[in-house]
Amino acid sequence: MEFSLCSLDCALPVEVTLDEDNGRYMIRKSDSSGEFFNTPHELILWIKSNFSPEEFCDPNEFQVMVNALTDYLINPTY
Repeated sequence: MEFSLCSLDCALPVEVTLDEDNGRYMIRKSDSSGEFFNTPHELILWIKSNFSPEEFCDPNEFQVMVNALTDYLINPTY
């Protein structure tokens, strides 16, 4: 599952990748730096701790992503 969210602080989007098949759990932030994680749980915890809806062009889009990621934790066969 991949998400690309428009960020208010830069023209580059924030990209979130949760790829269970290939073991890729990462975030590319709008400043082009990144974060890599060992598990989907770590990725989701980091997002909830470090991002807020107000940082994005469409705060609802951020919430939809968080909900989808949280649902994935509950039902990993998403």
